[in-house]
Amino acid sequence: MDEALTELLARFPDYFGGHILLSVAAMAIGLVVSLPLGVLASPRPMISETLLGVAGILQTIPSLAVLVIMVPLLGVIGFAPALVALSLYSVLPILANTVTGLQGIDPSLVEAARGLGMNARQMLRQVQLPLAMPVIISGVRTATVLTVGTATLATPVGALCLGNYIFSGLETNDMTATIFGCVCTALLAVLLDQLVRLLEVAARRRSRRHALLGAAGLAVVVAGGLYGPAANWLRGPAPVVAASNFTEQYILAAALKAELQDAGFRIEQRDGVGNTVLFLGLKHNQIDCAVTYSGDVWATLLKRRDVADRVTTFELSRQYLREHYGIECLGPLGFENSYALAMHRPRAERLGIRSIADLAAQASGLSFAGDLAFFERQEWGNLRDQYGLHFKEVRPMDVSLLYAAAEEGAVDVACVYTTDARILERNLVILDDPRQVFPPYDAMLLLSAQAAADARFVAALRPLVRAIDVDRMRRANLEVDVRHRSPRDAARKLLSELSPKH
Repeated sequence: MDEALTELLARFPDYFGGHILLSVAAMAIGLVVSLPLGVLASPRPMISETLLGVAGILQTIPSLAVLVIMVPLLGVIGFAPALVALSLYSVLPILANTVTGLQGIDPSLVEAARGLGMNARQMLRQVQLPLAMPVIISGVRTATVLTVGTATLATPVGALCLGNYIFSGLETNDMTATIFGCVCTALLAVLLDQLVRLLEVAARRRSRRHALLGAAGLAVVVAGGLYGPAANWLRGPAPVVAASNFTEQYILAAALKAELQDAGFRIEQRDGVGNTVLFLGLKHNQIDCAVTYSGDVWATLLKRRDVADRVTTFELSRQYLREHYGIECLGPLGFENSYALAMHRPRAERLGIRSIADLAAQASGLSFAGDLAFFERQEWGNLRDQYGLHFKEVRPMDVSLLYAAAEEGAVDVACVYTTDARILERNLVILDDPRQVFPPYDAMLLLSAQAAADARFVAALRPLVRAIDVDRMRRANLEVDVRHRSPRDAARKLLSELSPKH
């Protein structure tokens, strides 16, 4: 436990700093946009209703969807798309309260100010805004809590935030990391809410003391949070190693990081990055190194519906990445991690199901679950069409829950990863695929064009090419998924099997 907490705390300055930077920047943009719009719209009911309606529509779009949409729109990953998305979410509460606060002022007070000879600008600055400020700051409080909470979802677009703890903890069954991320996020939201509340009290009571306390507290929190990003900025950019959101990827990213650190590089690791984001990051040199699978490129980028042999799939995928993304493939790691259908062995034996062809005859009475992305992939359509699969129930499910669900009977059939050690640990059996619907999924070691041009970077990673067979990868996954070791520990053990230097 001590070692686990030490590892969590070692990442805290970067994750907390990234979270603070995102939240504060988004709130600042939200204020800059919302206050002038609110002032402009408050005396004009049609404009105010239109603006609030547009802002309300933006709020109805799932926050993760907005974050992901921003990546192709902006053409970059990481901080920028997360900032734009969070800024949009901060607008409605501030805009709504600005309009409400200004429209709620007693008209007689405005008439009195006009009678004293004040012009419109003077009335706004000296009468209307001061009277409306408690209501406006109340909206800022709402926006603050909303923004801090939503910022945890920035992990899949490649931004550093406290969500990195939560996503990685959920995927590796590390409850310490998950709880740590949730608690830190909740404490940050409560702390910022209470500090903004002091400003609200100051506006209501005209209290300079409360205003100073609130402003000083916010300054301390922001300054403390920005220590990590500022220190990294002063040290200069570091090469980025990225991982998608499942156990094997976390282990491989930790292994790549260790190899590069041994070669003298200072490395930044980004976990939980979505596949599309990963490819874009490599293309734009925002990610320097990552592992993907030939079948992912084949099915999601090339949009191929057919299935080719392993060599053809790998070479065409490598060629496509180089020609269309400028991404270099250093080579295969040496193992394949494909999709497969699996059942709890006693149930499969009782039903006499050994292959997907056998399964098709009984599928109408069985339930099926796959990871959250599987049902959007070409493989699912091919599998369903070629075998004529019509399940009683089809259920998307987080991959960390699939294996236990299949063992416990919550689902009858699960789509699993072939290198996952939980297949054996949960007593599951993989069904034969006689029609070879699933394409090959060889692990590919990818480099950005910038990283590929660095001979020392390439030399540090070349020993991993064709060095990791499927048994080694499965044992490494076992360390995390079954024995609950950290991905970094599993990576160290994997590397020690490859070279005595580790």
